[in-house]
Amino acid sequence: MSADRRSRSIAGRVAIVTGAASGMGRAIAELFAVEGARVALFDRAADELAGVVDGIVAGGGAATGCVVDLADPDAIERGVAMARAELGPVDILVNNAGVPSGALLEQSDYESVWRATFAVNLDAPMRLVRACLADLVRNHDGRIVNIASTEGLGATPRTSPYTASKTGLVGFTRSLAVDLGRRGVTANCICPGPINTGMTARIPAEAKDAFARRRVPIGRYGEPDEVAHVVLSLVLPASSYLNGAIIPVDGGMTASSR
Repeated sequence: MSADRRSRSIAGRVAIVTGAASGMGRAIAELFAVEGARVALFDRAADELAGVVDGIVAGGGAATGCVVDLADPDAIERGVAMARAELGPVDILVNNAGVPSGALLEQSDYESVWRATFAVNLDAPMRLVRACLADLVRNHDGRIVNIASTEGLGATPRTSPYTASKTGLVGFTRSLAVDLGRRGVTANCICPGPINTGMTARIPAEAKDAFARRRVPIGRYGEPDEVAHVVLSLVLPASSYLNGAIIPVDGGMTASSR
């Protein structure tokens, strides 16, 4: 049944969230479950994934965990089929999973780093959209949210594979918005800035504080749940006219001229 266009509830909707064992993906999956969605959590970290799913279920939510290597096209197909069998047709797809990478152009392994980065950061979202497409269009109200990065809006040194993949994800989102809009599916992209996740855990606290004071108008790193609430806003039935948006969630970093 198609969702009421004016509704601000995702109760009963089926969502897939990738990279859901930790960080922003976990925060998104847990928030969706609290809001009444039935959530399929995709990740390759089996033990961590099981713990998150158990926590959601213990709290009264509906969730299933799918151990998926997103670099494997067949694993993606199997994961979507499993999610559909467990929870029903997919209404919401959040492509959150990503791998960080840095490489200099002259490195001997540069091309292998490039391919591995694109496999997860750009090829996997494309394959997931294709695998879920029949479900997303069936009621003319599907939702796609791609999690890129502020690296998709600019560039920093020595990260060209990552930057290129996230820039590609921004472009892919815009193309989805154009191609699927008349079929009732919206596609939007969030570009997180500095967020306290596993990717940034190795950065010393003093360095984070110094960076935030210098570059982020709010003056701190963000938290995963702050990203999750923006994602929730994008997937509401009432957000049916928001399509093709590229939204920095970065404390004002990209707005700053410093």
